[in-house]
Amino acid sequence: MSEPREAVILHALEEVALRAAAAGRLEPPRGEAVLRSVVDSTVALFDAEAASIAIHDAASDRLVIRVAAGTAGEGAIGVAFPSSEGIAGYVFTTGQPLAVSDVAADPRFDRGAAERTGYVPRSILAVPLLDDSGSIGVLEVLDRHGDAGFGLRDLDLASVFARQATVAIRASRVERDTAELLRLTLARLAADPAGDRTALDEAVAAITTGLDDEDGSSLWALADAVARARRAAPDQVALVVEILDALARRGSRPAPRSFRR
Repeated sequence: MSEPREAVILHALEEVALRAAAAGRLEPPRGEAVLRSVVDSTVALFDAEAASIAIHDAASDRLVIRVAAGTAGEGAIGVAFPSSEGIAGYVFTTGQPLAVSDVAADPRFDRGAAERTGYVPRSILAVPLLDDSGSIGVLEVLDRHGDAGFGLRDLDLASVFARQATVAIRASRVERDTAELLRLTLARLAADPAGDRTALDEAVAAITTGLDDEDGSSLWALADAVARARRAAPDQVALVVEILDALARRGSRPAPRSFRR
């Protein structure tokens, strides 16, 4: 005999919450405000005309400027360009930071994309946003005030800001995916309101791991595994902890980073 619809809905929400909580612990909470603070701080540190963060959109294979700061950055937000074009595209596809003192003399510079932002720079400092799967975006700094250019030390400093932005972006994806998980789970309930708990558990698990398809990450698959492990017997949990600890030690060993090309 099937459960009352209210009980099934409550169980579904509990399953979603369990996985969202696991994913939230794996990815510390951040948000759009962190990205804005990164570009604001970058402008201040480098005394620059502008700074921006462009994030890769997998569906269109374009880099989209999400946040920007500085007097020359106001018109950049929302501008999109192919992920393999321009200086930002070069940095994104290679995963290598770059400082260009004279963009007009650099064949990689995309003047058309710069003009769409309302500002054409003289010099650019660009560093990739890198996570475990490779490049997910680019932080750019445009034109220091005065005649000062960008050097190797500047690349190191900008990379620190890029790492903070990467953490924020990954966390915002957790929030986005949680909303998608909830939407798909409720849609499943609407299609099969009398479904039993076992079928619902399997559906939520499938939806959860399916959220990883966009960027190749295994975050949600891991979140699903953690959620399921929380219901295991104590001796089974101890075994899971031992396995995760062994994998963590193995994963901490240095390994060559592969980048999207």
